[in-house]
Amino acid sequence: MPQPDALIIGAGPAGLMAAEELAKTGVQVLVVEAKPTVARKFLMAGKSGLNVTKDEPWETFVSRYDTPYLRPILQDFGPQEVQDWCRTLGQNVYTGSSGRVFPLAMKASPLLRAWAQRLTSQGVEIRTRWRWSGFDGAAFAFDTPTGPQTLQPKVTVLALGGASWSRLGSDGVWVPWLRDKGVQISDWKPANMGFRVDWSPHMAPHFGQPVKGVALIADGHRERGEFIISSRGLEGGGIYSIYKCIRDGAALAIDLLPDLTAEEITRRLSRMKPGDSTSNRLRKLGLDRAQVALVMEFARAEPFAHLKHLPIPLQGPRPLDEAISVAGGIAWDAVTQDLELKALPGTFAAGEMLDWEAPTGGYLLTACWATGRWAGRAAARRIRL
Repeated sequence: MPQPDALIIGAGPAGLMAAEELAKTGVQVLVVEAKPTVARKFLMAGKSGLNVTKDEPWETFVSRYDTPYLRPILQDFGPQEVQDWCRTLGQNVYTGSSGRVFPLAMKASPLLRAWAQRLTSQGVEIRTRWRWSGFDGAAFAFDTPTGPQTLQPKVTVLALGGASWSRLGSDGVWVPWLRDKGVQISDWKPANMGFRVDWSPHMAPHFGQPVKGVALIADGHRERGEFIISSRGLEGGGIYSIYKCIRDGAALAIDLLPDLTAEEITRRLSRMKPGDSTSNRLRKLGLDRAQVALVMEFARAEPFAHLKHLPIPLQGPRPLDEAISVAGGIAWDAVTQDLELKALPGTFAAGEMLDWEAPTGGYLLTACWATGRWAGRAAARRIRL
């Protein structure tokens, strides 16, 4: 088959953004995707409301990422640019009370449809069910519906995701192929994931229940938030806001009454009837049924002594493939400032393949778009050399 000028492997947000930037320069762009449809993880993430970015002061925003290497990339395409870009696709956005930014349509599918139409109008060709299978010499090899194919374009952008949610395409199978080419890759760790808890049978009625209005405490950090009690443990935004400390070994505790001091709790208890049961007293303090259940699960012997610091024994993080995102990937020392692989000139990397992590709340998607745009522009410059 004819060789494209530019090859994009992976049709998620980073890959499609790289394709758009390359297509703007008039080069022939081919996007190949292993799955039957594009951007499957993007669509899944948008089912409960597509959080595209976070509208907050710049220094606060960039501090959410664990590496300074992303700083110039996000300065080039940050929260305001993401919002403007969505509007160019006819998708108006709004900012919620927490600063999170959503399309008015809330879902990912309208934005993806508009984006796909624009890419088609720019001449971008997308082929699905093309699975990268490694290298054939200097060429990229693929298993396709019509049999094995090899491609050797002028430039390539790799945007294959990390190693979580393999059923949606991010399976990390590419790691040994790049390592064999001399690319330094850090081992994967789960990020934005739940943690396992060995519940007693008494907790079963509370599975699926949210715990709201609490503060989570770990290793000196304190975050207000909420989480879900699941049959497997704890998960949700509050846990994700503090997961790094817990993943690295810190103990987790919950302040169930963050708006009350210990002294105020003692005063309120002293005014209650002596005959009240423990559960009734806890409810009168403002705890709901799920919160009362947590107290009785982990502090039954001294329930009132632990309301400001209820220890939650954890049995480690949920498996890597269940994590929303990952840490690890292609090391920053392995790429140039243009995100070009030093060991493979003409090949660039973007998105979760790179070694960075950030919390949920729009940060993940913004960085995927930003690195895809950065890599696509750099690849276009290389073609023009």
